[in-house]
Amino acid sequence: MMNEVSMLIGGQSSAASEGATFERLNPVTGEVASRAPAATPADADAAVAAAARAFPAWSALSPTERRLRLLKAADLMDARTGEFIAIGVAETGAMANWIGFNVHLAANMLREAAAMTSQIEGAIIPTDVPNNMSMAVRQACGVVLGIAPWNAPVILATRALAMPLACGNTVVLKASELCPAVHRLIGSVLHDAGLGDGVVNIVTNAPADAAAIVERLIANPAVRRVNFTGSTHVGRIIAAHAAKYLKPALLELGGKAPVIVLADADIDAAVDAIAFGAFFNQGQICMSTERVIAHRDIADALVKKLAAKASTLKAGPPTDKSAVLGALVSPQAVQRVAALLDDAHAKGARVISAGPSDGAIMQPTIVDGISPDMKLYADESFAPVVTLQRVDNDEEAIRVANDSEYGLSAAVFSRDIGRALNVAKQIESGICHINGPTVHDEAQIPFGGVKSSGYGRFGSKASIAEFTDLRWITIQTGPRHYPI
Repeated sequence: MMNEVSMLIGGQSSAASEGATFERLNPVTGEVASRAPAATPADADAAVAAAARAFPAWSALSPTERRLRLLKAADLMDARTGEFIAIGVAETGAMANWIGFNVHLAANMLREAAAMTSQIEGAIIPTDVPNNMSMAVRQACGVVLGIAPWNAPVILATRALAMPLACGNTVVLKASELCPAVHRLIGSVLHDAGLGDGVVNIVTNAPADAAAIVERLIANPAVRRVNFTGSTHVGRIIAAHAAKYLKPALLELGGKAPVIVLADADIDAAVDAIAFGAFFNQGQICMSTERVIAHRDIADALVKKLAAKASTLKAGPPTDKSAVLGALVSPQAVQRVAALLDDAHAKGARVISAGPSDGAIMQPTIVDGISPDMKLYADESFAPVVTLQRVDNDEEAIRVANDSEYGLSAAVFSRDIGRALNVAKQIESGICHINGPTVHDEAQIPFGGVKSSGYGRFGSKASIAEFTDLRWITIQTGPRHYPI
């Protein structure tokens, strides 16, 4: 079934001003999954204008009223899980359980944001001026632009909106060209919850128009904050535009997550976490395990057990009940990864795969013996591929883990927690888990990376500072002395 999509601007379902549309194809079947408006710059302006008009009333609501509306939206999102799954599977090729988990976590993000509406706090600051009260006050900043990707379509688009709304801002979401129907459905949920016309606006655009629409949105004077989740390549472009127009930006970008497995680790536990982190959602998660860095003494046993585990994880169309994993986002994504694997194999790596690729379907793959001269050593695969590199000690493991431009998620496995914590503290990443997978997200955590994985933090209290202005306000309560 093909989904006809509209934009959401000022509370109204809207076509593109020039009537143009674009189609998103199902990556497995090649059939049209959705048809959406191809926005023009004028449409982008209209969405921002609608959000700006809605800002005074939304920001003036009491914390309790904003909380109640966000809680209602969370319940509506849960209630429409089946609809999200049907649309998400068709647009992204992901398995139903992944889209279902997306809805579950996104609804909890709305609930966590709702709890934050009364936690936007300021401070009384001591002052040397007699009879003066000096305050730091956090206030909503205005219109927030969110730009979300396709790979965790409900989670990441909801995250782009939830805390900005809780802080009293209104929002424009630039939907992904690869899942416009999923992102529009989020807009429907929030609007149906009674947030108000123009509080949430959804803009869809054809792939060829993305650059122009994004710059037009960032350049708009009414847009006061930008948040983007996606590739590091595009993140650099977003950052450049934001800098040009002096807009603060929160960027959560690519990753090349390492798992360090020390010699004393529980190998079975490490294998389970690596397989989940590397292969769940076909490795198309910013936190996906891309690199295993194992002590030489246990590396062979680890590879053997990981290969056995991978052989049980069949990838296939989401409609295949025997499949555990689904499709990549496109056949072209598989071709790109195949080139990386060919390069690694030609340079001496041993490539262990659970089976051949077919269109957008790729089986879990392990690359043993990765080395710095291989493209896969540095490049993010964003696929069900994990590499293994052998090291002789903790210091070498830390050095190899940090030998990457990325720094989002990481993990360390050891039975000695003190030793593991010492290693974790030296890994250059925004997130690190001890004896757990690199793929782990909760609504209340400070989420983000370092180096080329971006800057700023999503998540509950951590993002209040991202989506508010901190103002200094004083009240003179008595006479004041002036030197002239």
